[in-house]
Amino acid sequence: MSQLPAFLTLYRELVATPSVSCLDPHWDTSNKAVIDKLAGWLSSLGFSVSINELTRQRGKFNLLAKFVPAGSDGRGGLLLAGHTDTVPWDEGRWTRDPFQLTEADGKLYGLGSADMKGFFAFVLEALRGLDLGDLTKPVYVLATADEETTMAGARELAAFGELSPDYAIIGEPTSMTPVTMHKGHLTEGIRVTGKSGHSSNPGAGLNAIEVMHDVISGLRELQRDFQKRYHDQHFAVPYPTLNFGNIHGGDAANRICACCEMHVDLRPLPGMQMDELYGLIDDKLKPLQQQFPQAICLEHLHEAIPGYRCDPDSAIVQLVQEITGNCAEPANYCTEAPFVQELGCQTIVMGPGSIAQAHQPDEFIRLDEIAPAQQQLRTIISRACLKTA
Repeated sequence: MSQLPAFLTLYRELVATPSVSCLDPHWDTSNKAVIDKLAGWLSSLGFSVSINELTRQRGKFNLLAKFVPAGSDGRGGLLLAGHTDTVPWDEGRWTRDPFQLTEADGKLYGLGSADMKGFFAFVLEALRGLDLGDLTKPVYVLATADEETTMAGARELAAFGELSPDYAIIGEPTSMTPVTMHKGHLTEGIRVTGKSGHSSNPGAGLNAIEVMHDVISGLRELQRDFQKRYHDQHFAVPYPTLNFGNIHGGDAANRICACCEMHVDLRPLPGMQMDELYGLIDDKLKPLQQQFPQAICLEHLHEAIPGYRCDPDSAIVQLVQEITGNCAEPANYCTEAPFVQELGCQTIVMGPGSIAQAHQPDEFIRLDEIAPAQQQLRTIISRACLKTA
């Protein structure tokens, strides 16, 4: 008999264990304690567990738990995936302790209750309610690190060796609505290095702000090109976007600005190649780089996240639509789906809780969502991991 704690105890312990990922070291913490809890719980259910420390982020860990039924050839099956990290919390806006699971007003409050440590409690509860000996295909549980920052964990799945499930479900909060596509994400820094001098003689220097003005003009043309050349009607904003997020430069009104830096956010459509996108940026900046040699530098602020799309007619989409009664939709945010999809499996994003709660103070999941989601996950596992599925 499994010694797995009760569902709310699982939930409470996950929320109570900090696992914040942040590019600011003041906030950033290891996820090892969460990984260790999951390892113990999954082992108690009969799963074999592997834990890998990331090479990109020392002190951060991925976990893969595997249950292969007796008589199975170990191929195919279902992967249930999620990230163990949360974003930082705004102490001034939370009205409850973010690390204490609190039940009130028909909701469970806590950091990660929706996005998305709570998903692992749902997975464990669903597995507890199954006779795993009845299954004929493997079940995998994947827990990753640093999804909220660099997606470093999802980029290192090859460290587990050969892994080729038939299907994968990434349990981001979608109110149990399958998500089958989303845009990618790039964040780029553009730095212009000019030459300072007295403002009374502009020709004696090179004003970085003026050069950056020309850079922005070129990228504004790229914005318009995106709208003309690329289109996907599935998205509310059907073209790739380029946003000017922040800009700063100069230090005094009477000095020629010697340095100006800007950060931009790009959201490519599924299927757009990253090299193609960088090539479009380079084409717009090339005339300026020739005019101002060595003055303009482009820096990737994080590794690119490609767009993602799953065939809407794939078996996993049809299965979860049947079980949940919810039709597949696109999403505006990024997930680990493109990296999991590289395993060669049909991949969707679907989990309990609402994305509207992600990254919000007093994050919560509704109590009335719990039982239906548990049952739906249990049915999906059973159906996906039987030979007749």
